[in-house]
Amino acid sequence: MSYGWPERRGSDGGRNRGTLVVGLFLVLLGAFFLASEQWGLDLGRYSWTMFVIVPGVFLLLMGLAISHEGGLGAAIPGGIITTVGLVLAFQDATGAYASWAYAWALVAPGSVGVTLVLWGLLHRRWDLLDSGLRSAAVGLGLFIGFGLFFENVLNLDGSDSNSLIHNALPLMAVAMGVVIVIWNLIPGRARSRASGTDWTPVQPAQPPTPPTPPAQ
Repeated sequence: MSYGWPERRGSDGGRNRGTLVVGLFLVLLGAFFLASEQWGLDLGRYSWTMFVIVPGVFLLLMGLAISHEGGLGAAIPGGIITTVGLVLAFQDATGAYASWAYAWALVAPGSVGVTLVLWGLLHRRWDLLDSGLRSAAVGLGLFIGFGLFFENVLNLDGSDSNSLIHNALPLMAVAMGVVIVIWNLIPGRARSRASGTDWTPVQPAQPPTPPTPPAQ
């Protein structure tokens, strides 16, 4: 099975879906700003991080809508920008700006892996789904590991032990550990079926058949 660039017809369909997403996004964005003007909402006052999250979501949706691999060129940066905006929103709400010491792992490779998983699921690219899951797991593992060290050992942000981060990180570590243990207890044959590959035993090489002598 080939995973190369699709035919011209598929590329046109991807461009049409991308254009449709752009149009719908512009309609929703315009309606949102019109409503904010009518109701007198100061967007910068409530959450300046929206000006980071919204462009990221736009790029992510546009990239996911494109069916050929060129869509990843928009989806991956969109996922990164969206994740940066979400981290900034959390830090702005809690004041935990020192969490950048380990939150970078959620941006890369974490968000890149999640984007590959979403694109692979939407367009049935199981190879990207597998690599995306691995990248997302690595990003989450780095986030939890460094987070436990900086927050629960060094107390990086100087907050007390009852803070949200202090309590959440150990729970996340336990949950991820349980998932890893369960996954490794699944028989190899079942995992190969789940990943879309069939397990078959290796057949021994057969000796070549000697040529038949010509008839006299």
